[in-house]
Amino acid sequence: MQSSIYQADHEDFRALARTFLEREVVPHHASWEAAGQVDREVWRKAGAAGLLCFDVPETYGGAGIDDFRYNAVLAEEITRVGASGLGFPVHTDIIVPYLTHLGTPAQKQRWLPDLVSGERIAAIAMTEPGAGSDLQGIATTAVDAGDHFVLNGSKTFISNGILADLVIVVATTDPQAGAHGISLLVVERGMAGFERGRNLDKIGMKAQDTAELFFDDVAVPKENLLGELNGGFVHLMNELPRERISVATIGVAVIEHVLGLCLDYAKQREAFGRPIGRFQHNRFLLAEMATEAHIARVFLDDCILRLNAGEVDTSLASMAKWWCTELQKRVVDAGVQLHGGYGYMSEYPIAKAYVDSRVQTIYGGTTEIQKEIIGRFLGV
Repeated sequence: MQSSIYQADHEDFRALARTFLEREVVPHHASWEAAGQVDREVWRKAGAAGLLCFDVPETYGGAGIDDFRYNAVLAEEITRVGASGLGFPVHTDIIVPYLTHLGTPAQKQRWLPDLVSGERIAAIAMTEPGAGSDLQGIATTAVDAGDHFVLNGSKTFISNGILADLVIVVATTDPQAGAHGISLLVVERGMAGFERGRNLDKIGMKAQDTAELFFDDVAVPKENLLGELNGGFVHLMNELPRERISVATIGVAVIEHVLGLCLDYAKQREAFGRPIGRFQHNRFLLAEMATEAHIARVFLDDCILRLNAGEVDTSLASMAKWWCTELQKRVVDAGVQLHGGYGYMSEYPIAKAYVDSRVQTIYGGTTEIQKEIIGRFLGV
């Protein structure tokens, strides 16, 4: 389905992104998957091309264009070429807005220009070996030591974790206050006691570096406190809707991409003397996929426009995240089945879409967590 929310400027941006990806990403992505991470140079090139943090104000090096439609266009184009190793959406859509919205003028001047240019890469460290969606279970602590905090703990499943130069760490600063006793601290590459563990071996998204992080008596200066002390829970709740719309955007982009793959295959692959798309079962399957893709696009477009208008609440973002990603999982699985044995072969794009898609219903808050949030908003 052709989205109706994009204007000429968005399509110009799409052409820019498509050219960049075809030139700087597609020829290298397979080697990046073998290496387990992308080359840092592609980040710098993306920054120079204006593909990172375009919503950052011009004062700090950005374009000052706070319009999530551009984020969606980039996600769609990254998906179209199967470049699941690029951590650009994590960096631009999810992490840098924390700094833009919560940072002091000094913090913004210190960090944002290099994040816009791709000289620095950002990550957020929330999940721990023993705590995921339950923020009250966070064991990482930051103890006030006068002019700095002493940070101890560990994090896991951190996207951009190996390459990251700045990591927003969620830590407990008031152990007696539960979820309302956590704060956000910015840990920088090279700080004593900050170590990276393994680049985790995932079943998909092989070129997306995903790391374990360890903090052993890391002295984090007070000026690296992001937002309010003990205000981390509120800050996270304010930023998570944008993250969940970002994940939903990728989900819908994958659905549309897979529909295209399936239509092409159904028209070309023959069995019993005719294209497999001519068989009623497959025709019905494709009809269902096309209809669901259309519904997903209309829903997502509405969410994006509401996000731009500041009208997306936690409940709507959770609806978008769980529904679009669960549909993505189901559509990709059906696409593999349609391709038969070829769908199980790694060199086929549908197989890559299958392994890359599975995490979508997990990160950013699982489907079950999203439904729990919606239920609470419904008063049940």
